[in-house]
Amino acid sequence: MAETTYFPRRLIMAGAMISGVLLALAVHMLGARYGLDLGGLWRSDTHEFMPAGAAIAWWLIATVGFSGGYFTANLMHSAVSGQIPQRMRQFLIAVGVLILAGAGQAASAPSPIPTISGVLAGLAALCLGAVMAFCGAHFALRKV
Repeated sequence: MAETTYFPRRLIMAGAMISGVLLALAVHMLGARYGLDLGGLWRSDTHEFMPAGAAIAWWLIATVGFSGGYFTANLMHSAVSGQIPQRMRQFLIAVGVLILAGAGQAASAPSPIPTISGVLAGLAALCLGAVMAFCGAHFALRKV
């Protein structure tokens, strides 16, 4: 019998983190296009305690980063042993390409957010996505 080979844990962790961060940034760009302003928490001109759009944006980015890291780590771990059918692999690649293409299209249009606020919101989304993707990948690899 042939032995089952696995990717090194660090390679799986790095791939899952990159995937989670890219998905979190894509969701941030698409959300900003539809009015989910991540920087709404830092505005002083609003009289509300916390704008609902900012809270939804934070939770959405965190959820997508975590689940992107978790599912990518699981998929990379099971892909080496040939447990993923070819059609499923092609479907996942197509979904990833479509999400990133949509984010690229949203990023190429003029931004509704002021420049400095947009840069700070992008950096916050990057950091939040990275932390949550790491947590998702860590939990996925811990059970393996």
